[in-house]
Amino acid sequence: MTKKVKIDKEYDFICVGGGIMSATLSLMLKFLDPDLKILILERLDEVAQESSAAPNNAGTGHSAFCELNYTPEKEDGSIDISKAKRIFQEFEISKQFWAHLVKEDLIKDPQSFIHTNPHHAWVPGERNSIFLKKRYEAMKSCFMFENMEFSEDHEVLKKWFPLIMRDRDPGERMAATRMELGTSVNFGSLTQQYLDILKNQFDVPVLTEHEVTDVDPGRKSEWLMEVKDLKQGIKKYYDAEHVFIGAGGGALPLLQKVEIDEKDGYGGFPISGQWLFCKNEDIIKEHHGKVYSKAGVGTPPMSVPHLDTRYINGKKELMFGPFAGFSTKFLKEGSKADLPKSINLSNIPSMWGVFWHNLTLTKYLIEQVSMSHSNRVGELQAFIKDAKPEDWQLQVAGQRVQIIKRDKDQGGVLEFGTDVIHNADGSITALLGASPGASVAVKIMLDVLEIVFPKNLQSDAWKQKLSEMIPMWNKDITEHEEEFRAVQEESSRLLKLDAVH
Repeated sequence: MTKKVKIDKEYDFICVGGGIMSATLSLMLKFLDPDLKILILERLDEVAQESSAAPNNAGTGHSAFCELNYTPEKEDGSIDISKAKRIFQEFEISKQFWAHLVKEDLIKDPQSFIHTNPHHAWVPGERNSIFLKKRYEAMKSCFMFENMEFSEDHEVLKKWFPLIMRDRDPGERMAATRMELGTSVNFGSLTQQYLDILKNQFDVPVLTEHEVTDVDPGRKSEWLMEVKDLKQGIKKYYDAEHVFIGAGGGALPLLQKVEIDEKDGYGGFPISGQWLFCKNEDIIKEHHGKVYSKAGVGTPPMSVPHLDTRYINGKKELMFGPFAGFSTKFLKEGSKADLPKSINLSNIPSMWGVFWHNLTLTKYLIEQVSMSHSNRVGELQAFIKDAKPEDWQLQVAGQRVQIIKRDKDQGGVLEFGTDVIHNADGSITALLGASPGASVAVKIMLDVLEIVFPKNLQSDAWKQKLSEMIPMWNKDITEHEEEFRAVQEESSRLLKLDAVH
């Protein structure tokens, strides 16, 4: 980057990416310190068009009610529900923040982004049914999941999801669980409302068609941002005390340009999602809820098949998937050169290690990419026995970049979660990874705040404000059960969710 440049403006905080993560962090910061000067930069001509967009995001309010990969069976046959308990708490934190926005009249209609949507786990076969019963018993013993229902009775299952139970052999062994408290979330709508609040209430500029091309140590502040104004075709420069890179798949290429050691060894593996969307309104009306099943043997966690009721732009939809696709792009609107350009001397061992130790994933992707429409409908028929190809169409969803990081034993490992990468003083942070990302964005941004502003987070002023926004932000709900129940009920009431317990 040119050393002597004209600085267009100086900011306390610059967020790269106009999605749910940057919007969440910016809004939380403005509540905590209204005087902070914040800027949000987005490469596309509209915000929330990549992973945050409703058609590109699975839309599940991840509470661990139905996601079987969050509750693995251990070698001794017991069920580990620790991850499920953590994700449940983190999603409840998100709900508390959203409820606060409704309470403050900053969000007028919560049903513009969240709906009650029962969550089911459903498995066919004797072995799977035994597993699900053990999972149910383990989860039911924890008060977070005390209202979970379990059944192997076909008549009960017909009430829960009649579309799946149609034409079933009465003697077929299967089992399911149901949680009424489940939700679906339109994160695209939520992001847009966040950004509207930031612009209208806090005068935070959100500049679209502004692509960050480089981040270097600054002269007056910590960081100097080189930004290309795509509309005018000119370069601009901004100074920032703090930078957050929350650009989804675009975070890794930008992070690699930042001069910090902590980035070394990180790589990314792009996987695109594809969904069958139902075109038949009669079928869409017949199903209500999210139904997750088990991933196939040797397939990655993101391959868990599910039949989902969704609400997109106010319209009820029905989708089945996901099916994996492969592209070397890191963003849906990215470049095919993204993956090759991301490979460097520091992450070659990580990338090679992941490839060598994940040959089954490579095989899975090849099989997925080569599937025909009839093959995909064939997989859907495991859920809906009489599914017809003409009632469903394939749509490409968002691009996910799974984290690759160093591992002393395997060279590199592939992770299916999120990581916050940051330098020693926390002046620059970057979010890498995917699911359950958007659902737990508020908790992830609390982690970012702890990295960036550790002293502020210990102050009475910040603690009080956070407690007003998110009553359980620093409390383990297992130690504050009575308080949590009251907070959860209030959140459900404000968010107009039907099931309050």
